[in-house]
Amino acid sequence: MRSLKAIVIASALAMMANAAWAEDVKIGFVVKQPEEPWFQDEWKFADQAAQEKGFTLVKIGAADGEKVQSAIDNLGAQGAQGFIICVPDVKLGPGIVAKAAANDLKLMTVDDRLVGADGQPLEDVPHMGISATKIGETVGEAMVEEIKARGWDMKDVGLIRVSYDQLPTAVDRVNGATSVLEAAGFPAANIFDAPQAKTDTEAALNAATTVLNQHADIKYWVAVGLNDEAVLGAVRATESVGIPAENVIGIGIGGAESAINEFNKPSPTGFFGTVIISPKRHGYETAVNMYDWIANDEEPPMLTLTSGSLALRDNYKQVRQDLGIE
Repeated sequence: MRSLKAIVIASALAMMANAAWAEDVKIGFVVKQPEEPWFQDEWKFADQAAQEKGFTLVKIGAADGEKVQSAIDNLGAQGAQGFIICVPDVKLGPGIVAKAAANDLKLMTVDDRLVGADGQPLEDVPHMGISATKIGETVGEAMVEEIKARGWDMKDVGLIRVSYDQLPTAVDRVNGATSVLEAAGFPAANIFDAPQAKTDTEAALNAATTVLNQHADIKYWVAVGLNDEAVLGAVRATESVGIPAENVIGIGIGGAESAINEFNKPSPTGFFGTVIISPKRHGYETAVNMYDWIANDEEPPMLTLTSGSLALRDNYKQVRQDLGIE
């Protein structure tokens, strides 16, 4: 029978070996817009995973295809074993897969899913993304509930669909919201498209103002769009034409600083809420998954889709805490 001393020594050696192995694991995390708060938060939570598991995290910004290729070669030269990437263009998929294989790197994608030459998702690359349709449905469900709470008749309500249809995610989010509204009895004839030239507040304001001027007879308005900026633009448009805040329900997506600023105004505006998308799982969980794949040969799920949480003026701080953002 082994002595207690021998068991203790063996356990200590095993722990030291595991710690040494963890220190040898190097994982890249490549993002397309490193200056954006979303990606900064993803990196922050990936750093948490690195501290907990004891691996080295290499953070790289790559805003175009050439920089992506260079980043992958860089990671290979550093002796990394794998990387997570949010690509600047999903059509780079085949090239990224080939470059990862050439550098003997395991590959996971986050946020945006790679597609092949046929435009179809590369299903053999593990991916964590956002369920755009589900997030849109959350917007629609909250909007239906608030319309009913205010006692509005849906036939008297106009819907501004701030659209950016060249982006599939935008289409999925907006269609998710409008499908819920229509299923609840919202008349399709009262849905008005407001195409924006860019995905910012100013472009949304211009697009929404056109709709409002064309339908000045409508008393109540609701607004949906790709993000908080799109909905804020629509809300600013209602203000500019003199529609009172109590006659407007705008629900954005993202939980951006602009949305939080709106909640902090002394009086409520037409911006009613936002569906906050948490970067925690996208940063922390993907990093842990990649570590387990490298260290323990535990391949991550091929597809994980996350959703969001509705935040309102009176509860947004708690929602952010629950999501690990504050």
